[in-house]
Amino acid sequence: MNRARHATATAVVFSVAGGLLAGATASASAATTCNSPVYKRQFFANTTFSGTPKKTDCDNAIDQTWTGAPATGLPKDNFAVRWSVTRDFGSGGPFSFAASAQDGIRVYLDGTRKISLWKNTSTTAKKTVNLTVPKGKHTLRVDYVNWTGKANVKFAYAPRTSATVDKVKPLAPTGASVTYDTTTGKAKLTWSKNKEMDLAGYHVYRRLKDASFGSRPLATTTATSYTGTALPKTGDTYYYEVRAYDKAGRESTGSADQGVTTVDTTAPAAPTGVEDNWAIGDVTTARLYWGSNTESDLAGYRVYRSTAYPVAVTAANLVSGPTPISDSAYVEDLPTTGETFYYVVTAVDIHGNASPRSGTAEYSSKDIDTVAPVYAPDDVTAVDGERGVTLNWTWSTDADDDIAYFSVYRDGVGLAGDTAGESYTDTEIERSTTHTYWVRAVDRHGNIGPVSNSVTIDHVGDYTAPAAVTGLTATPRGYGIRLDWDDSPAEDFADYRIHRGVYVDGAWTYTDITDTLPFGSIWSQNRDVSLPDGEKLRYVVVAVDHDGNTLDLGSAAGVEVTELDIVPTETYADESASGALYVDATDIAQGPDIRLDYNAQRDPNGTATGFNVYRWDTSTGTYTLLTDTPVGLGDGYSDTGAPTDTTVFYKVTAVYTDGTEAETVGDHVFRIGTSA
Repeated sequence: MNRARHATATAVVFSVAGGLLAGATASASAATTCNSPVYKRQFFANTTFSGTPKKTDCDNAIDQTWTGAPATGLPKDNFAVRWSVTRDFGSGGPFSFAASAQDGIRVYLDGTRKISLWKNTSTTAKKTVNLTVPKGKHTLRVDYVNWTGKANVKFAYAPRTSATVDKVKPLAPTGASVTYDTTTGKAKLTWSKNKEMDLAGYHVYRRLKDASFGSRPLATTTATSYTGTALPKTGDTYYYEVRAYDKAGRESTGSADQGVTTVDTTAPAAPTGVEDNWAIGDVTTARLYWGSNTESDLAGYRVYRSTAYPVAVTAANLVSGPTPISDSAYVEDLPTTGETFYYVVTAVDIHGNASPRSGTAEYSSKDIDTVAPVYAPDDVTAVDGERGVTLNWTWSTDADDDIAYFSVYRDGVGLAGDTAGESYTDTEIERSTTHTYWVRAVDRHGNIGPVSNSVTIDHVGDYTAPAAVTGLTATPRGYGIRLDWDDSPAEDFADYRIHRGVYVDGAWTYTDITDTLPFGSIWSQNRDVSLPDGEKLRYVVVAVDHDGNTLDLGSAAGVEVTELDIVPTETYADESASGALYVDATDIAQGPDIRLDYNAQRDPNGTATGFNVYRWDTSTGTYTLLTDTPVGLGDGYSDTGAPTDTTVFYKVTAVYTDGTEAETVGDHVFRIGTSA
């Protein structure tokens, strides 16, 4: 409370911050600035607040009594004093404005009068007003006048903090930030002080990433910072927020979330199941499988191998590479040294923390020679011949007793047919070509030695066709023509080409039928299986060598023959005219198999109940009925008594309820046995 102040050379300026007073001095002649919530006070030598104030200073509270002039240059009566301040009320809320004065006092909020006791009195008048102050900054102004007599004035404002009255929660704290000390593992949260006059303190909340803050605060404080206990060094991300709460117990919304990610010094668990991997006997491949780790920050696994037990987890023993593998499996070829190899696995997280090593898997490797021969023939020669190129070289077991054979290369490509001797003939080459050859030794374990000297040679090849085929005969059979001829004496014989000729317009026209013959192209006996309908034919057979040389047809031997004519005088298509009946006859070992496809909807004669099968009898020139009773439409018929070595012809008819037959169809099969 300031009482009976008098003007001096300087004025003391107070400001209130957090309930503490901060002082500053200012020249009385200079413009006066008062820091909120300290009032700026002006003295006037009249009661109309007109003209220039006689004095301006700062006042931290309105509570004065004057018995004389309040300041130098002012009268004892008829003076006025004005206090003003602009301050931040934070979230605002319900307030109580209390005023008392002798003589007059008026209180304004943002220029709107809230209290008025404005008359010359002989006693002190008092008034209290309850009102709601909106959030944010507002200006208070208090005007006081003394007309005559005793002078006193008092004004105070305060929040109403009863929970039944105050329904306004504080504003969310601003300026929140967090720092994290990687050494101590502690996080420090700081924020700006709230402006509310009824502030009671702050609640600090913390949550893990992807979790909620929950209903209970981590800490309660009246300060504007909080340092918690050390966080687990697991690489997890934590979020902090601070909420203000007032004296009515109301809590603000949270500040902006502030996140920290802790250092991770927690290693994954050791992989399990590695020790269950093993193999019977000596092997060339190690196969490891283990249970997958479940850590959310898992980067993968590292596999270590050693011939020493226990396996040291070192860079020298790491066999899975510098980047952790993602699969919980690892396969590799073992060094074929006959040693025992031990394996362990570690799990690694994304922060580089490695687990303890797993159990140990054990494999015994095969003892296999991996040392290549050192011998290379240096005297390889090549000789060209009609049938190919022959290579020769010399070799003695004294040179390398581990050599098993030699591989020959033509133009850089290995040839099939490796040789254990000292020569090789390449017959799989085209005429008039040039090739380069070399030889490499191979030992019993497949290790390949160095390249020999190379030799390049021109292969002329064979341009002489094999001699004409002799002894050609063509015998008519019931299934077609049986062909026979003498074997070709040509050393480079490859196969035969068989041509069938028909006489058209005074000349023989030939067709190559080699690929249609049942015994292929290398037999000197064969068959031209065709319908024996009495046609006159001519056959020419030529021999072909490995270079493709062959006589032209005009220079080759030929033979003429007339087919037997055993085709029935009555013939039928395999499908009836109406399309109701279709037959298929197939020769099998037990006899021709007759199968029927019947469509009743197309049958103009009604619906058949079965079918009859007839076989052509050449001796009588008629079809003979084979079925004592009609065969069911869904069944087949097997002619077990059919003659062999001939063509067998069939007639099939649909049979109806009244015994009549119609929808006739036919087919034939060749019965030729299995020998040429």
